[in-house]
Amino acid sequence: MPHISDRLQRMPSSPIRKLVPYADAARKRGTHIYHLNIGQPDIETPAAWWDAIQTAQPKVLAYSHSAGNESLRQRIADYYRRLGHDLSVDEILTTVGASEALSFVFAACMNPGDEMIVPEPFYANYNGFSIASDVNVVPITTSIEDNFALPSIETFEKLITPKTKAILICNPSNPTGIVYPKEALLKLREIALKHDLYLIVDEVYREFIYDGDAHYSALSMEGAEQNVIVTDSVSKRFSACGARIGCVISRNKDVMAAIMKMAQARLSPPTLGQIGAEAVYSLPQSFYDEINQEYRKRRDFLKKRLNEIPGVHCPEINGAFYAFVRLPVANTEHFCQWMLESFSHDGATVMMAPGGGFYSTDGLGSDEVRIAYVLNTEDLAKALDCLEEGLKKYE
Repeated sequence: MPHISDRLQRMPSSPIRKLVPYADAARKRGTHIYHLNIGQPDIETPAAWWDAIQTAQPKVLAYSHSAGNESLRQRIADYYRRLGHDLSVDEILTTVGASEALSFVFAACMNPGDEMIVPEPFYANYNGFSIASDVNVVPITTSIEDNFALPSIETFEKLITPKTKAILICNPSNPTGIVYPKEALLKLREIALKHDLYLIVDEVYREFIYDGDAHYSALSMEGAEQNVIVTDSVSKRFSACGARIGCVISRNKDVMAAIMKMAQARLSPPTLGQIGAEAVYSLPQSFYDEINQEYRKRRDFLKKRLNEIPGVHCPEINGAFYAFVRLPVANTEHFCQWMLESFSHDGATVMMAPGGGFYSTDGLGSDEVRIAYVLNTEDLAKALDCLEEGLKKYE
């Protein structure tokens, strides 16, 4: 019998989606599921998105340019210009979500067996993308006690070997909700320049920052233009996850030329998604302000309510829409499955993502979960009631 490839056998299942069969079974039993496991906002996709697609109505749904429609890339460049970054359309390549952007970057910048340093816990699919590219993730552990702050330069440098080619971070962070300050990012710039590394920064949650903090983009790093690569997406910013439109941005012409080869091989990003994205990139600042205010309200509610539950610890959250939370259980994977298989409260239960899948180091995260506060506060309240009652009954 033919064998599955070693790469795919090594690739872990997504901790965000692996419990879906249990949720499906619970739903068939009539149990309502509050989904806090996945970053799928309940906020409506802007009307401008649908208006643009309905207005376009192309008679032929044709391929686009492999780098994405130039008109969309110009809108993205205009968006970045408003943020203070001067980019040309040639420094932007449209991808099938930020997922494809990261896969392209890994393949373009690293050879099989090369290493990439990533602070853990990290977005679980970084593991999958790296394994698919035969790149080794070297984790640098952060802790809930320290609000998942980046370790010192010295700690990073201890992990650098001749195989190290890149550092990857998500800022604001999925899954921890931390926003890395400018000072910490400039330290990464120093490391990247000193050791000639790529600095890959996933910035898809740029607009989701609270408490007066400011987002410092890696695109602002003077002198590191050839090292910095940024990935971005419309999924969270515009609540358009299903559109599958992202982009990779770099001023490094060699990197962009290499990525273009892969973009040509996969032909083109989705045409309808690009038409919608082009419209929403022109939305006024008031749109972002309203979204930020709504998520800040949800963040405040979630943090207060979680820390009122005995034994639960929710650290500081100042960005994105996730909390990485410690629960008073020994094995959150078992607990999350039990909540779907064996528990309901007022006809409902809650689905969360077990924390272990966000670590590369074995054994870490066993008492932690990622919670996505993508539901309105009324539904969040009901979901957290389920969590509190579940913790009381779980043995």
